[in-house]
Amino acid sequence: MTNEVDDDATPPRRGGYRKGAERRAQILDEMIRMVAAQGVDASSLRSVADSLGITHAALRHYFPSRDELLLAVYREHEVREQGAPDRMKSAIGDMRESATRNRAVPGLVQLYTTLAADAVQEGHPTTRDFMRERFTRLRADLAELITADQAAGRIRADLDPADLASLCIAASDGLQVQWLLDPDAVDGERVLRLLESLVPPTA
Repeated sequence: MTNEVDDDATPPRRGGYRKGAERRAQILDEMIRMVAAQGVDASSLRSVADSLGITHAALRHYFPSRDELLLAVYREHEVREQGAPDRMKSAIGDMRESATRNRAVPGLVQLYTTLAADAVQEGHPTTRDFMRERFTRLRADLAELITADQAAGRIRADLDPADLASLCIAASDGLQVQWLLDPDAVDGERVLRLLESLVPPTA
């Protein structure tokens, strides 16, 4: 294990960049697995290092802080979500499908709510920047889908796409928090279906 730690902690030599990328991917895979299975609180830097058989110092070579590791894990999770085969190309419908998938991975939902909570507190500038950029991008993406839904006659044309996008995000995020606190009391997919039923074109 000592040689492995030394290799991880020193600057990469020839072939070292590939090894470093592979090690980084291995860390993210393990962290996603642990968060999905055990939640964020049980997935500290030290516990991930122990699970991989490396030292805490070696792990910090790739992810110097907990914030950086959590952000990297969520970014990787988002990339994998984008490739989900059942993703829909409608605004609220896409969120409904995500709510259904999220029921199987409460730890990753908890990761998202942890990042959102950290973002509004002092001392987490990187997380704050990430969440602000994510909301900006998500509002724009949803507004584009809403505009397409309006053109196809699925959503009322008099609704502002950006405002409805903000409402959808608020509903989805709020439902996730309620579901984490009381899973049996809240069905996010059903509630988002209700929201979808409130915005169709008027007859």
